[in-house]
Amino acid sequence: MAHPTSRTARGHRVLVTGSIATDHLMAYPGRFAEQLLTGQLESVSLSFLADTLEIRRGGVGANIALGLARLGLAPVLAGSAGADFADYGAWLAGQGVDITPVRVSDTLHTARFVCTTDADHNQIATFYAGAMAEARHISLTRTVAGAGRPELVLIAPDDPEAMLRHTTEARAAGLPFAADPSQQLARLDRAATRRLVDGACHLFTNAYEAGLLRERTGWTDEQVLAHVGTWVVTRGADGVDLLRAGEAPLRVPAVPTDVPAEPTGVGDAFRAGFLAGLSWSLPAAAAARLGCAVATVVLETVGTQDYQLSADELLLGVKRAHGEPAAAELAGPLGAGIERATTGGAG
Repeated sequence: MAHPTSRTARGHRVLVTGSIATDHLMAYPGRFAEQLLTGQLESVSLSFLADTLEIRRGGVGANIALGLARLGLAPVLAGSAGADFADYGAWLAGQGVDITPVRVSDTLHTARFVCTTDADHNQIATFYAGAMAEARHISLTRTVAGAGRPELVLIAPDDPEAMLRHTTEARAAGLPFAADPSQQLARLDRAATRRLVDGACHLFTNAYEAGLLRERTGWTDEQVLAHVGTWVVTRGADGVDLLRAGEAPLRVPAVPTDVPAEPTGVGDAFRAGFLAGLSWSLPAAAAARLGCAVATVVLETVGTQDYQLSADELLLGVKRAHGEPAAAELAGPLGAGIERATTGGAG
């Protein structure tokens, strides 16, 4: 399949709004389920002795923007961080992420994600919002005026008021947007959830969040699909479902691995790969295959941003999971994108 090359990936401006955080990742060698006692869950008081601690750069918005940059796109990150963001920000900029719209708080620390993972890759986590709470003061309208009109706005988990503001501004400006409410669904009421979803060209949830989305919106699957373009439901090792109104669901298998290391950030990596594929004018199924391949690379890495992408490695994973034709469909745009990311080339 031929793909246009006149529009280079560095010309693809994707505006990512979402959290910026530091991840504190711990590993517990046992199983959480063995410590949870039936009949006593209403008064849980547990402490887990972790074997390791990794402190890494993270945050959903930053993770996705970095993934897009490593695939050769030109992501713009709009989020709120603390005064301790200087080194992190310089590092992101050096990786190809435009951090100009990032708001730096005078009083609050950058958000913290503290997560413990057990032997079965189950997780118990706490997220401290910190400076993320000030993201509601970021104007998408001013951001677009400064950075240029993007081809897509991704509204990823962030301060809920910020997510609502950015969605409203995207609609008012006629900007295509993707909705990724994810873990913030627990904080949103019915009216707010419907506002975030309505009109999105893409909606991202995992399988559990899909059920929560139905409960929060009060909509059936058919009603959700009447309000969005494509509903993308990630299912971990079971792959990804692509749902569209009037069409049969399409399951895209995951790219398997024998060496899983840490699941944090895997969903963010999928989103980066999927959106990069769409930017290259690939069909949604091919974009999802790329997303699954990038997700597996991150699954094999400790730290949501401590990975490198190789076109050969990604194509090998796609070939194993989906066959030679699927890998061939990705080869041209993927190779060109990673070359641009590696060399810093522009279009």
